[in-house]
Amino acid sequence: MPRPKKPASPFRYFNSSPEIIRLVVMMYVRFPLSLRNVEDLLAERGIDICHETVRHWWNRFGPLFAADINRQRISRMRGFRHWRWHVDEVFVKINGETHYLWRAVDHEGEILESHVTKKRNKSAALRFFRKTLKRHGQAESIVTDGLKSYPAAMRELGNLERQEMGRWLNNRAENSHLPFRRRERAMLRFRRMKSLQKFASVHANIHNHFNSERHLIDRQTYKASRSAALAEWQNLMA
Repeated sequence: MPRPKKPASPFRYFNSSPEIIRLVVMMYVRFPLSLRNVEDLLAERGIDICHETVRHWWNRFGPLFAADINRQRISRMRGFRHWRWHVDEVFVKINGETHYLWRAVDHEGEILESHVTKKRNKSAALRFFRKTLKRHGQAESIVTDGLKSYPAAMRELGNLERQEMGRWLNNRAENSHLPFRRRERAMLRFRRMKSLQKFASVHANIHNHFNSERHLIDRQTYKASRSAALAEWQNLMA
């Protein structure tokens, strides 16, 4: 019986080591740094790369790393059915035109899904819900704001009875936009809808990976969690 082939390494065409590539992608996506900020910080460490190399590497490897993180987290979390989702949409400007970034967050602050649309009507909400439900399964309850598109889409999906609304119930979804907003300002906005969708998805998964909720745990627990996240990061796509 032929031995199954080992998947080819995504780093095989690059002269730089995988450790440096992972470091570059983590610095650019996780922290509010520009391409040239990353170049300067790496120069202090003795790593000489161009800012265009930073751009190329995050475009090439960012989605691969995010998909690997997402695949592992979904496989671990699918057994939990008593979820409470928080859903919200935020305005994003692309070349002066308003677009909408839809986001679903679970009861622990994990960003489940990010989806970009040109409108925020029933059709857009329906596409977002179908995408999220297909990937993450059903939730016990879904917290939304007062946008009319939510009940219209949920009524068509048959889960309107799961909707919850309240004045402060959706603060978890509102707060989940803050890391993305800080990163957006460092990038000086977006120029294409495709690039916004790509970065929002990559940023969400990497933020989930390193988010230890340090304000809720003691220093020793946080350090152990941070070390575990960094160790897992170094083994992505290995």
